[in-house]
Amino acid sequence: MHDTIGTIHLMGVTALLFSLFAPVAGAVAIALTQKTQERAIKSIALVTTVLTFVGSLFLLPGFDAGTHAMQFVVNTQWIAALDSGFRIGIDGTSLLLVLLTTFIMPVAILVSLKSIKQRHKEYYLLMLLLQFGMTGVFVALDTFLFYVFWELILIPMVFIIGVWGGQNRVYAAVKFFLYTLVGSLLMLIAILWLGFAAEAQGLGFTTDLLKLRAVGPNIPADIQFWLFLAFALSFCIKVPLFPFHTWLPDAHVQAPTAGSVILASLLLKMGSYGLIRFNLELFPQASVELASVMSVLAVVGIIYGALVAMVQTDFKKLVAYSSVSHMGFVVLGIFSMTVVGVQGAVIQMVNHGLSTGALFICVGVLYERRHTREIAEYGGITKVMPKFAVLFMIAMLASVGLPGLNGFVGEFLTLMGAFTSPILNHWAYGVIAATGVIFAACYLLWMFQRVMFGQNENPENHHLRDLTRLEYWQLIPLTILMIWIGVAPRTFMDLAENSVRHVVSQVEQITFNTTAQNQH
Repeated sequence: MHDTIGTIHLMGVTALLFSLFAPVAGAVAIALTQKTQERAIKSIALVTTVLTFVGSLFLLPGFDAGTHAMQFVVNTQWIAALDSGFRIGIDGTSLLLVLLTTFIMPVAILVSLKSIKQRHKEYYLLMLLLQFGMTGVFVALDTFLFYVFWELILIPMVFIIGVWGGQNRVYAAVKFFLYTLVGSLLMLIAILWLGFAAEAQGLGFTTDLLKLRAVGPNIPADIQFWLFLAFALSFCIKVPLFPFHTWLPDAHVQAPTAGSVILASLLLKMGSYGLIRFNLELFPQASVELASVMSVLAVVGIIYGALVAMVQTDFKKLVAYSSVSHMGFVVLGIFSMTVVGVQGAVIQMVNHGLSTGALFICVGVLYERRHTREIAEYGGITKVMPKFAVLFMIAMLASVGLPGLNGFVGEFLTLMGAFTSPILNHWAYGVIAATGVIFAACYLLWMFQRVMFGQNENPENHHLRDLTRLEYWQLIPLTILMIWIGVAPRTFMDLAENSVRHVVSQVEQITFNTTAQNQH
């Protein structure tokens, strides 16, 4: 029996290390390949990402969804003076995001095969390094290691936007770089402060996240407030939460299609994951105090993103602003601090990654054929691309939140969390946020109607070819998961339920203790 448990655990640890480091091996292989061998470079990138996804599935057999504890933990000393180590592990929340990362990356590589026309070696090498950094963020159990991975992501993404992007790519890349860097510097100060707080509490200076979980709640409330803000600023820029969202439309519009897919599906999730992993777990008291402020910003973002999306003439910009709106639901769910709300936020991270990623691929499919993103240039596309129209419609309806598709599950749970939250304790959050669902239906259905139906007056639209085999491979896997989560969400939600319950119970405990002290 013990041997079997030991074997399963070893398989999980191996799968975790493989999921993290396989992209690095692929990047090294590409670096050693000659620039002229374009086919070999593409093959290495695709095979690496597919094998990484298959390897990550081996996390599932040994994962115990019945516990909130970190699993498959690897703890190796790195910098002894700082008690900083290579510490990685997963719970239910990070497991879902690791699987989302390994699933989306092969799709992003498939999207790149035809659309990237130059500097293939550098591009695919950067894509694999980006995957390494993103996976590292979701598995890091050391604040210093987390910071290293967080910063590592910045370099490949800036180059992917700045070299392979659109006409204003350099402006978008610099803006993305500056926004992210400013937030990150404050997070580094907060990480050091946390280490000194651990030292003051007799644990010695440490960056071990599992040790710091016991330190954070004991930090005085006024200091918790500032530490919360330092972490939250960095995460809110990445989400992006209103008013820190202005880098996103530029980055999305200028990035190549695969870059937009990764930005929407994975990079934004790093911010919302950080809010759960650091802000809620380490600073529960400050989280409770600032819950209403964060929720107001989330609701404003939901409405603002939807209204701005409604007036866009650029196809891609419309989808970009829809991300601002949809990620507002995630933040609202997190700061409802209810089990149903936080669980809704976690599943909505996955849902948004799938449906918005699919929408960006659909934009890319049309752009490859017509080289314009202006909605007015299209019309009547359904007649010439009927198969594309079906898959585009499913992605659009999933993003709207149609029951039976994945978007409905996340939005329903986050809204229920906002309505029932004892911390927010006001119906207005839920009611106003719910109007965002109506606005989403307005701008997405209107966009679909203008592009896919109506008069096909532009002669350039008359002879567009329908989906190629390569494009089917990009869209079908996403479509299958959108329907799967919509019909049977528990298969995914059960993985994260106990880790979510643990975070919420910690917050409730702090709230209860604080209320009791105030009454005395």
